[in-house]
Amino acid sequence: MSAIVGLIRGDQAPLDRSLLQRLTASMSLRAPDAIATWADGPVGFGHALLRNRVEPENQPLSLGGELWITADARLDGRSDLIAALRSAGAVDSKELEAAPDARLILHAYRAWGATCLEHLIGDFAFAIWDRPRQQLFCARDHFGVKPFHYAQVEGGLLFGNALACLLHHPAVSRRIDDRAIADFLLFGLNQDLGSTVYADIRRLPPAHCLTWSGGKLELRRYWTLPLDGAIRYRSPDQYLERFRELLQSAVADRLGCGSAGVLMSGGMDSTSVAATALEVAPELDLQAYTLVFDRLIPDRERHYSNLVAENLGIPIHHLVSDDYRLYERWDHPEFWRPEPHYEPLKAHQVDMLHQAAARHRVLLTGFGGDPVLMHSRSYLPGLLRRLRFGRLAADLRACVQAGGRIPRLGLRSQLQRWIHGVPSWPYPTWLNSSFASRLNLARRWQERNRMALPAHPRRAEACKGLLGAMWPALFESYDPSFTGLPLEVRHPFFDVRLITYLLALPPLPWFDQKHILREAMRGRLPEAVRRRPKTALVGDPIFTLLRREPRLQCLEHGQRAPELLRYVDPAALAVPSEVRADDRPRSLLNLRVISLNYWLKQIPAAQFG
Repeated sequence: MSAIVGLIRGDQAPLDRSLLQRLTASMSLRAPDAIATWADGPVGFGHALLRNRVEPENQPLSLGGELWITADARLDGRSDLIAALRSAGAVDSKELEAAPDARLILHAYRAWGATCLEHLIGDFAFAIWDRPRQQLFCARDHFGVKPFHYAQVEGGLLFGNALACLLHHPAVSRRIDDRAIADFLLFGLNQDLGSTVYADIRRLPPAHCLTWSGGKLELRRYWTLPLDGAIRYRSPDQYLERFRELLQSAVADRLGCGSAGVLMSGGMDSTSVAATALEVAPELDLQAYTLVFDRLIPDRERHYSNLVAENLGIPIHHLVSDDYRLYERWDHPEFWRPEPHYEPLKAHQVDMLHQAAARHRVLLTGFGGDPVLMHSRSYLPGLLRRLRFGRLAADLRACVQAGGRIPRLGLRSQLQRWIHGVPSWPYPTWLNSSFASRLNLARRWQERNRMALPAHPRRAEACKGLLGAMWPALFESYDPSFTGLPLEVRHPFFDVRLITYLLALPPLPWFDQKHILREAMRGRLPEAVRRRPKTALVGDPIFTLLRREPRLQCLEHGQRAPELLRYVDPAALAVPSEVRADDRPRSLLNLRVISLNYWLKQIPAAQFG
C-alpha cells in the first residue's frame, strides 16, 4: 500500500519542489516506511510506502528515464500478465517475475500504451508520466477499491489518493459543493462518482482512466460489468472446482507477507475467506476480529465465529460493542474525515481497526459476497412473465436435486415492487426549503429511487448490488487515507476474475441461498456455520440506542454549526420524547443531520456561498 501525490504545472515552469515534499510528507502517517519525491521540470511525483510485502521497490520509479510512475497498486493474476508481456516482447521473464507491481504496470504501459488496462486487474490507483509524449496517464481500478482524486489548479493538475493531502495545496479552496451535501442528506452518501464534497476536487470514478496532455484533460471508462457471458458445464463438480480455483486465487493474491487479519463474523462470506486463506497459505499467521453484542441486541456472532476460529485453529479477538454510545468520540480529531459520513457507531469500528493494525499490515474482509452470491429475486418471476416454463421447470428441478428444496418464486415481493415501486428511505421533510428548491432535490430523490435494474438477463440484482456509489464509499472509509492507520483492507470477493465467472453462471441452483459457496466450503467450515441461514441481525443496535437517547435527534441552538441552517430547518426536526418502533425509518434518517452537523463543526476553513 502506498500514498501517492503528483503535480503538473500548466505553464511549463519548474514546479515548487518544497511544496511537493510537503504534500508527500503529509501522508507519512498512513505509509511510514519510506518517503520519496521525483521532479522533472514542470512535473513531480511523491510517494510514501507502507511495507506489506517482501522487498517492495521504492517509488517513484522509472523505466529508462522515459516513463515514471507513482502507484498504490496490488495486481491480480501476475503470471498471466507476465506471459502477455513476454509475448509482447518485453524484457526477460525472470526479471518480470521479480518485479514489483508498479514496475509491471510500467512495462505494460510501455508495451500497450493506454490499452494496458485491458491486461491489468487488481486494486490500483496510479499515475505515469510519459516524457516522450509529454503526457500524464492515470487510472483507478475496476471497483474503486483504491481512491484517486484530482484538481485543476493554476492551469495545471494536482492528483493523489488522499483527499486530505490535496487540501494542503494553497491553490485548492475548501469551497463546499452543495450538491454533495444534498446527496448525503437524501441518500446517506454522495451518489456522484465523479465529485467530492469540495467543488475544486474531483474523484476519478472506478474503471476510469485520465489523460492530461497539453493542458487538456480527458476521462474515459475502460471497463464495465460483463452482462452477456454464459458458462455451462456438464457436471456440477466442474462449477465448484472452477469456483474454488478462482476464490483461492482471489484470496492468495491479497495476502501479505506472512501475517494477516480477517474481519470475521459468523456468516458464510468472511468465514469462507478465512478458511480459504489458510488453505492457500497454511503457515499464514491469520487472526480474526469480530464485533459482537452480548446484551444490547440478540446476537449469535460470538457463538458462530468461535466455532469457525476453533475449527481453523486461529486466534479470535472479540470487540464487545454493547457499551458504545451513538457518536461516541466524534468530537475527537481522530474521527474527522475529509467528507461527511454516516456511521453513528463508528467508534467500535475504529477500535477494531486499531486492534488489527497493532498486529498486521493487511486485513481481509468478506465484503461483496452478498450481492454476487445471492439469488436474483426477479429471475423466476421473469421466466414466468416470458412464459419460459421449460427453463423454469429445469431450474426448479436443479434446486431440488442440489439442495432438496424449491426456492421461493419471489412473486409477492415482485408484485409489491410493481405496485409500490422500490422501497426507499422517506424524503426528508426537514430540508431547508430554498436549498431544496434551488437544487430541485425532490426530483433528484424520485429519479434515484426509480432507477431501473441493469440489463443482465439473469443476475440483474447482483449487478445493481455491485454498482453505484455505496461500495467505493465503503472502500474509501477503510482506506488508510481515511483511517490514518498503516493497515490495508482487502476484499477478495471484489476480484474481477471471480465476479466475471459468477455473473456468467446459471442462477439456479448456484445462487439459491449461496449454494455454490456452501458446497465449496463443505468439509472446510463447521456444519453449523455452513448450513446457517442468511439472516440479518435480529435487532438494530443504532435504533436500539436511539430509543434510549431520543434527544440525539434534536439539535439545540448551541449545538448547531452555523452553516447547518443552509441545509436544514431545525424546527422541522423536532421529535417526541419517546421513539416508537414504527418511527425507525424517520428516526434513522434524522441521524444524517447529526452526522453532518459534527462534520460541519470540525471542518477547517470551509467556504460556503
